[in-house]
Amino acid sequence: MINDPLLLTVLGSATPYPSVDNPCSGYLVSCGATRLWVDAGSGTLAQLQRHVSLGDLDAVWISHLHADHSADLLTAYYGLLFADVRRATPLPLYGPPGTADRLAHFLTNGPSRSPVESAFAVHELHDGHHAQVGALALTSRAVAHGIPAFAVRIEAAGGSLVYSGDTAPCTALTRLAEGCDALLCEAESAQRPTEGEQVHHTPEDTGDTADAARAGRLIVTHVGRFLTPQEAVARASARYDGPVDHAAPGAIFSIGRAGT
Repeated sequence: MINDPLLLTVLGSATPYPSVDNPCSGYLVSCGATRLWVDAGSGTLAQLQRHVSLGDLDAVWISHLHADHSADLLTAYYGLLFADVRRATPLPLYGPPGTADRLAHFLTNGPSRSPVESAFAVHELHDGHHAQVGALALTSRAVAHGIPAFAVRIEAAGGSLVYSGDTAPCTALTRLAEGCDALLCEAESAQRPTEGEQVHHTPEDTGDTADAARAGRLIVTHVGRFLTPQEAVARASARYDGPVDHAAPGAIFSIGRAGT
């Protein structure tokens, strides 16, 4: 419904492995009765069930196939097929090219390929991919992470949320985030690399991306082990004048017209 807020619930934001009190990257995005699991890093499935069961989830969207963003798809598979979860149809899963085969390669234990498609209805992302999941309109763009990786813009109820996934600063992300109500952006790197390809944001990069996109607010996530969340927020704030928050596990943000 138009009066239902667009909500972001942080299931976890740690990298590259979960901490005692913070799972890896995972978020629940909801509006009204629609529930979308965005990234499925280690530990996020447990936290997801505080809010919605796998049986009632509408879809999953995966930014890329690094384990700290996708590993809990493996345990979700067992839940969907061999436990107490009951669904009339497979769970829609939006992910990078090769997602189904990657899951099957890990899950297959004998001569027959594991029936991944019986658990998940897999839809492969591409640059400019559009999907409608209940009340949520999704637009995905390819971003710069050294492997196939995507950011997503999620719109509903007059609000817009953009999630960077993992990426270096890039034009595709900035354009996707143009004028969004909230940018959920990674800040993994304490500093830019002196050698090799940049594949993550620093906190300063995060602030610059939010500023260039004219985002309404910035939520810093995926903060690396050589930064504290407080440092990441402070450094991003030096480059962006809008409100800056950290994606602390358990935090809930109301986005857009009803946002705070």
